[in-house]
Order: sequence, then structure tokens, then C-alpha cells
Amino acid sequence: MSPRQITVLGECVADAFAEPANASNELALRVLPGGGPANTAVALARLGTPARFLARLSGDVFGRLFRAHLEASGVDLSDAVAAAEPSTLAVAELDATGQAAFSFHAQNTADWQWTADELAGVDLSAAACVHTGSLALVSEPGGAVVEDFLAVAARRTTVSIDPNVRPLLVRPEVYRARLARWCALADILRLSEDDLALLLPGTPPEQACDIWHAAGVRLVVITLGADGALASLDGERVRLPAVATRVVDTVGAGDSFTAGLLHHLGARGLLGGRLTGLGLDEVAQACRFAARVAALTCSVAGPNPPWQDQLTQLSVTGA
Repeated sequence: MSPRQITVLGECVADAFAEPANASNELALRVLPGGGPANTAVALARLGTPARFLARLSGDVFGRLFRAHLEASGVDLSDAVAAAEPSTLAVAELDATGQAAFSFHAQNTADWQWTADELAGVDLSAAACVHTGSLALVSEPGGAVVEDFLAVAARRTTVSIDPNVRPLLVRPEVYRARLARWCALADILRLSEDDLALLLPGTPPEQACDIWHAAGVRLVVITLGADGALASLDGERVRLPAVATRVVDTVGAGDSFTAGLLHHLGARGLLGGRLTGLGLDEVAQACRFAARVAALTCSVAGPNPPWQDQLTQLSVTGA
């Protein structure tokens, strides 16, 4: 079964990585197109799911880079907005394990300026799922507009949210204040153990799942780094191991996991409604596939998810 379209809404960020410079008083930056929602849209398209990206793309040098990258990956940009504002820039510092710490240059940039008129004409008739999250849901003035769009989308599609908490830009309490509403709108909530620690400090993953189920979301998946993932469907739970691989960096791994999860469910006709008919075995299979996609992303530099034909090249243990 061919997967139906998935619509992704959110930001595209210029990820700048420090590299050795020619002089000691210089800093060279290698800029790659990133941003959680954009990474997810790219990964979906490369896996073979028709992916449409609702974005506000600047006409600056970074915006042109984003557009070329997204189109080269097969992402549909027919509903992207040509924005007058500049692009968002994130500067990443990698530690010895490949974990990235970001500093953001995001004030008054294109990604957060959504208006109701820009989203009012979006046709969702072909979409099985709408996925969003990250800063698009909490950055003003556009955050409330995106929430309203999700409320409309939820009437006819599966809704997926990845909070992707960025405490350097938005205080965690802003996410906490809105999370119950997101759970009421969403069918799928995918988040990392770092997100969990910021949203519900000191709360075990299983208890967090129960809290979010009570708020309305049916499927919660918490990725736990090297410890794999915990998936909870209406309170029925399964733990899946991580796929071991040589880690270059972890940038974009969570976004790739989300894309793998949605692609696998969509390819089996399980998206398009309220996940009725979805069983825990199917969730486990989808998470195993998602872990493979994330592992391949970790094995290369930057947010560079695999193409479908690269999945067979995964030379790792535990696949």
C-alpha cells in the first residue's frame, strides 16, 4: 500500500557547525539546512512518503538554501509562503559524544510570523496526517495560529506533535502550559527524554505517558537515546532497544525517528483518523523501523536523513 500524503508544518533553521579555520582568531561555520519540522519533512520524502511542507521561507541566502534542499529531497513546497523576514540561524557546538548544544538567532525571523490567512486556504483533503511541533507551536505571534490550524486538521486527519523543547528560546513553562491542549488535539505525541525532563521534571516515563493519555493523546513515544524507546498506546506499553551504530552526531535523530514512525504507519494505512485499529504490535514494528532511520541519521554529520534505498545498507548490530 502506498502511503498517503503527510503535511508537516513548522520551521526551517540554518544549522551552523564550527569547523577548523585558517587562523586562530577566526571561526569557520559550515551551514546545513535544519529545523525539526523541516528535517521530518525531508526524512518522510526520502523514505517515500509524499510530504508537503508548510513553511515560511525567507528569500535570503539561507532561505534559498532551504528551498533547494527541500526540493532536492522531493518535498512539496507548493503551499510554502515566500516570507519577507530573515531566516532563523542556530549555531551548534558538538561535545565529544556528538551531542549538540545550540545557540539561536531567532528574533523576528520568518518562521514565527504565521497569519490565519496564510493557513486558511490549505487543502487537507489529500493528507492522512498533519505533523508539527517544536518552536512553531510556542513562538508568537504564529503559535496560536498554528494551534487553530491543528484544531481544524484534527477533524479529518491524524495529528502528530513533537514538542522538541528549546529552553534557550522559550521557557519550559510555556510548553507546559500548552501541553494539555496539544494532547487534546493530537493522536501521536513523540518526544525525547530531554523533553520529558523539561516538561515533567522527575517524572518516570511510564507515569508521563499516563498523564498525557488522560489529556487525550492515544499514542505516546518517548525516545531514550541509547536506551531505545518507550511506546504507550492507550496505556499498553512496549520498550524497544536502540539500534547500535557509530555516532557522528545526533543532530536530527529525533526528527528522523518521527518520520520513520509516521512513514511506517502511513504505509500500512494506519493514519488518517484517530488510530482506530492500531495495535501494540504494529506500534512496536513502527518504532523498530524508526530506530533504524534514526541510527542512519546519527551515522552521518548533521541532519541528513537516509533515502529509502539506504535502509538496506545499515551495517549495525541490533538492526
